[in-house]
Amino acid sequence: MWKVAMSEEVAKALQSVVERVNQAAARRPKTLPAVPPRLVAVSKTKPPEMVVEAYKQGQRNFGENYVNELVDKASDPLILDSCPEIKWHFIGHLQKNNVNKLLGVQNLFLVETIDSAKLADRVNSSWQRIRGASTQRLKVMVQINTSGEQSKHGLPPEDTVNTVKHIVTQCPALHFSGLMTIGRYGYDLTLGPNPDFQMLLSRRQEVCDSLKLPMEDVELSMGMSTDFEHAIEVGSTNVRVGSIIFGNREYPNSALNTPNPSPGPSPGPSPVPSPEKTSKMVSEDAAKKMQHLTVSER
Repeated sequence: MWKVAMSEEVAKALQSVVERVNQAAARRPKTLPAVPPRLVAVSKTKPPEMVVEAYKQGQRNFGENYVNELVDKASDPLILDSCPEIKWHFIGHLQKNNVNKLLGVQNLFLVETIDSAKLADRVNSSWQRIRGASTQRLKVMVQINTSGEQSKHGLPPEDTVNTVKHIVTQCPALHFSGLMTIGRYGYDLTLGPNPDFQMLLSRRQEVCDSLKLPMEDVELSMGMSTDFEHAIEVGSTNVRVGSIIFGNREYPNSALNTPNPSPGPSPGPSPVPSPEKTSKMVSEDAAKKMQHLTVSER
């Protein structure tokens, strides 16, 4: 009975989000690159059964924040058997000591969170070893800390061009796909366009101008459950939506949620809430505000 209810809820929620994605894309100004937005269903903390249900509804791109959880899901027999064309996105902070583990994931499609030239070098060398004789390059995005918050990972905006140039010229095993940001949580859209999104747009322009890259070849990954429609309207090509598809998340006390747990007790401060967990608290209010703003999954 639970599985029937879950299937119906996931199907209904996913259909609603896909419709909203398409409607937001139709509202974009014609001056923006005509790149259909990609919906990434963020499935962290959710069971493989939910991934399979979304896959059955036509969803192909799924995002995970933690390497261990992605490794477990990507190797789950149910997902392997039911989702042969699944495309995994890694959207969390990537530590260098987890690179090899991540790159071993079957059907890894895109690493969205490269935040330094050193990390790019590590991913590049690891992918060269893992792919062997294959010439397939690994798609990556460069994460920018557009809000300047210490709790956020990502490059300082002023380092964007140099880091992208490093990837393009010094990392032959990588394919630079675009820029990604999380941005400040709970921005009030009645104040105008989200400044974090505007910052990412301006950095893309700088990258394209400096490195002579076509605008349509540089994607923008921005927008989550609370603001994905506004993000698409201003130019996002990749939105990361979780809680409004799969429901609220539960965060058990598990090593799964701590990339590198230290032995023994740690009396440090509480961890910063995840983007999706925090964004859920403001989703209804933001959704109402977005209705007043006007500017297909691949």
